[in-house]
Amino acid sequence: MKIRTIRTLMFSLVLLCLSAASFAQVRVAISIAPPLLPVYEQPLCPGDGYIWTPGYWAWDDGVGDYYWVPGTWVMAPEVGFLWTPAYWGWGGSSFVFYDGYWGPHVGFYGGINYGFGYFGNGFEGGRWDGGHFFYNRSVTNVNITNIHNVYNTTVINNTTINRVSFNGGNGGISARASAQEEAAMHERHIAPVAVQTQHLQEARNNPQQRASMNRGKPPVAATPRAGDFKNNAVPAREAGGTFTPPANRGGNDRPEANPARPATFNHPRDLPAASRPPAPNTGNPKLDKKYQQQQDKVMAKQDQERQKLQSRQDQDHQKLAKQNANEGRQQQVEQKHQQQTQQLQQRHQQQTQQMQQRQQPPASRAQPPKH
Repeated sequence: MKIRTIRTLMFSLVLLCLSAASFAQVRVAISIAPPLLPVYEQPLCPGDGYIWTPGYWAWDDGVGDYYWVPGTWVMAPEVGFLWTPAYWGWGGSSFVFYDGYWGPHVGFYGGINYGFGYFGNGFEGGRWDGGHFFYNRSVTNVNITNIHNVYNTTVINNTTINRVSFNGGNGGISARASAQEEAAMHERHIAPVAVQTQHLQEARNNPQQRASMNRGKPPVAATPRAGDFKNNAVPAREAGGTFTPPANRGGNDRPEANPARPATFNHPRDLPAASRPPAPNTGNPKLDKKYQQQQDKVMAKQDQERQKLQSRQDQDHQKLAKQNANEGRQQQVEQKHQQQTQQLQQRHQQQTQQMQQRQQPPASRAQPPKH
């Protein structure tokens, strides 16, 4: 009975960890930039309480291609929760995917202009009031006969001007998270719900959704309900721009084409996942075991230092939010955080290199020149 209880607790813990990780950054070593965002119409909202989740390009490593995940209406998992869209960001040598999530406030989504209320910062498509979601009819497609919680607020929409689908790098959106967006990122979140996961798989399994097949103009650009690609699905009106096959692309598709933009990270959580050194292989099992323990100890210490620095920086963000700091003050703090993060990264790289040099078999170490 005790064993069964322990197993149940462990299983619950794993689910919680998976849930927390599912809306975190997903490191994907892709040097090919995602296509431009296609132009499409928003389908009619299916009912009260549904919130728009914009479409985006996802990557399928199995086929080596981007595929379009259609925009769709999804029922909010909790009253008062809003959707922060997924986005791609350039990490200096490859693109990083940041999954979307539900939370009480909209966080940073790369400054990407997804349209329909998501114009790069926050959400202008609706708001919660008194336990009900009210829709802004100026940017969302709502039938007022069926839904009465509506209002009209004019919003400047530059969707037709900028169809770029990623942040940073060559040709990407040059936007950084504000103090408010940083604070929103640290609130309680809910990962994409089950219907969103099913929606993603439906898109992935459809070859016509792949960029190489649709040339940036997916046949299903948006749907009224998640996972249903047939009933009243909306095709893209046009591609966001001229589609260029990956083999002919430049810019971020070749990391060496970005010599003037070295990899810089503002926070420890933005750093690429630490690569574990190769397992020691000196030919001496006891020595290999000793070296492996040293590696584990160094990796654990570095992880603790990253978490400690991130915690301090999070406290800085919380202070900025409470003080309602101006943009100049926010930039000063971000520059300080960037310096701290770069110093930490450099120190860890040096530690790893020194450890690898010490653990090399004697025969492979550089020999001093003979005179």
